[in-house]
Amino acid sequence: MTITIGGVEPFTTVDFPGRLAAVLFCLGCPLRCPYCHNKELQDFGGKPFISWETFIEFLESRKKLLDGIVFSGGEPLAQPDLYESMKIVKDAGFEIGLHTSGVNVERLKQILPLLTWVGFDVKTVFNAYEERIPHSRASTVEACLDMLIASPVELEARTTLDPRVISKEELKRLARTLAEKGVETYAIQEYRLHPAEENPPAETDVKAFFADTELLAELKSLFKSFIIRRAS
Repeated sequence: MTITIGGVEPFTTVDFPGRLAAVLFCLGCPLRCPYCHNKELQDFGGKPFISWETFIEFLESRKKLLDGIVFSGGEPLAQPDLYESMKIVKDAGFEIGLHTSGVNVERLKQILPLLTWVGFDVKTVFNAYEERIPHSRASTVEACLDMLIASPVELEARTTLDPRVISKEELKRLARTLAEKGVETYAIQEYRLHPAEENPPAETDVKAFFADTELLAELKSLFKSFIIRRAS
């Protein structure tokens, strides 16, 4: 087993909608999003938080207490043994949730039958991905998203509103694209300053998204469920 664990959140009521869950944070992410709030998990060569065997012991202690386990990151789809790891967790009686940015089509296709719910990060309009998200590929992201939309898996698309990555007009365009594709649940998330951020966007530019009531009303009209997550 080569899945590398960067951390564990033993209990959450918000990361897997409608379920009591724990979160397994996978170590390593190929992307370098400017607003990343888990920069300490980006390095694939980082030191594991705990071993896989220790995590399995944790699972055994949580049977009948938790409904599911969320694989988060970092980027879970960058883990070679993701399918085998998820299968072990599912066979132990837990539902499987996934947080992903859609970096590997074949790996997502492999694990799709194991999934109950996915939180899918859509960073910006597809024609701006390579310019603004280092090491990304828009065609891969879009293929992963389309696969999830066509599946029975519960899906939440979400976008972190960093003005360096997406503008108001681009957000409108992205939301319309997602709605046309068939996304029913969409969340916008406020950029949160990371302590290591050297050139963060101006706070007024971050807040401007959420102060624009016309923008929010237009987004809400496009989706069956529209969620606003503000930084605490």
